[in-house]
Amino acid sequence: MNEIVEWAMSLAENGGATALIALALATLLTEDLTCIAAGLLVARGSLAFWPATGACYAGILCGDLLLVLMGRTIGRPALRVSPLKWWLSEELVARAERWFTRRGPGIVFATRFMPGTRVPTYFAAGVLRAPFFRFAGWFAIACALWVPLLVGTATWLGTRATEMLATWTSAVPALLGAGLVAWCVAQLGLAMATWRGRRLLLGRWRRLTHFEFWPRWAVHAPVLAYVLWLALRHRSLALVTAVNPGFGPGGGLAGESRSALLRGLAGAGDRVAKWTRIGPGDAATRYAALEAFMAEHALAFPVVLKPDVGEGRAGVGLSRDAAQARAVIEADPAPLIAQAHGPGVVFSVGYRRRPGAAAGEIFALAEKRLVAVTGDGKRCLEDLILADERAVCRAGFFLSQFVVRLDDIPAAGERVVLGECGAHDCGALATPALSAEIERVSRTFEGFHCGRYEVRALSLEALRRGEFTVLALHGLMAEDPGICDPQRGAWRGWRSLCRHWRCAFALAAENRARGIKPLTLGEVWRLRGAQRRGS
Repeated sequence: MNEIVEWAMSLAENGGATALIALALATLLTEDLTCIAAGLLVARGSLAFWPATGACYAGILCGDLLLVLMGRTIGRPALRVSPLKWWLSEELVARAERWFTRRGPGIVFATRFMPGTRVPTYFAAGVLRAPFFRFAGWFAIACALWVPLLVGTATWLGTRATEMLATWTSAVPALLGAGLVAWCVAQLGLAMATWRGRRLLLGRWRRLTHFEFWPRWAVHAPVLAYVLWLALRHRSLALVTAVNPGFGPGGGLAGESRSALLRGLAGAGDRVAKWTRIGPGDAATRYAALEAFMAEHALAFPVVLKPDVGEGRAGVGLSRDAAQARAVIEADPAPLIAQAHGPGVVFSVGYRRRPGAAAGEIFALAEKRLVAVTGDGKRCLEDLILADERAVCRAGFFLSQFVVRLDDIPAAGERVVLGECGAHDCGALATPALSAEIERVSRTFEGFHCGRYEVRALSLEALRRGEFTVLALHGLMAEDPGICDPQRGAWRGWRSLCRHWRCAFALAAENRARGIKPLTLGEVWRLRGAQRRGS
């Protein structure tokens, strides 16, 4: 925005007509910021309000109509050519088409007040061969309302800032600040003006104020200082790589292979879900390996496919039919894990045991919660997501994941699973029967001292009886999933993370005393790099 304002201001000093032309052309690059720049020029006295507003209006209207004409002339092939392929996707255009089919020209008016939706919507209007002059009228009316509002807001704020500061050198920062405030006020006002905008604001607020929705870096940043203190206390930054010598290099800190960890539990027998590793190669050979695995164990779709090397649930997905499985295999040439899928609830069970101890302990037990919405036969999927009190907290993610289905109307009673969204702490419900079975399974893996299982059980009661199937085993980075429980706050979450790392360092120190050698920092770095490459 600074460059646009400075450029327009410099042109305004050389002549008003030149500045008006510059403003009109600048709208082709950024509409809203150019309107704010025009308002600041008016506040400074370089331009009159209506000429500046008219220049922005003309530029924006021409740009809108140009997008429609581009859609009419070059159509879908343009989506594969720069620069449109940077801004648009087939999914966005397909959704805009459905908007036009259902709602007609009213959507053109609405998108003028919804930044981010204009380009795909207007381009789709051309692709769909919408009546040009009819829609041009809607564009003209929408611009006539939007442009004076934004330019006027920037002018009002800029005038107040100029009155407060008399000198030019101090007025420039104030004008730029006023422009930023004007933009923020306009965005907030537009969001508050619609139900959709208000729900999205609510979701952002909850992500900001609820610990369970914080980004990973915000959750772990305060714990990093404590981990560094532990490393200095134990005189080794990479000591924790010795915590699970049976896991191979890294001990579960980095570069862990899902297949290697499942192979380590081979002694647990049927307690582990049926699985196979699909190595690299051509897609046909890899899919044939999947078919052979399913035939061997008499499995039918759906089946779980996930990367062999990775952390958490990144890349993990459920293929419901052969077409989905083929798409996953073709899209990811790296080694995959194919695993049987069954009914029930997924739980995370954290386990640790001191070297040489007779038994370990369950340090965490949490139920993985799925977020789903239920159709009523009236509302589209987007409205169902925004109306749900849990789904709205991750609305941005879910709306992008289901972009091609957002206008679908699920039937009454139809349940649409969106994905995972946190976990419910069940640690107080662990039983001796569950502890004994987890201990038995863990003892089959030589050199395993600290990690977390993902298991599936028919119910919490079945899990407490020790009846479960192991889906995955994670290493050192698998912290207590209960920290994301909605009932927990930031303080309790951080305390749990600190306790996890304190125990991990203590276990690794005991292993070091028994002759297990930790990795060097260089070796850890290379492992992390290999994991990021998925190799």
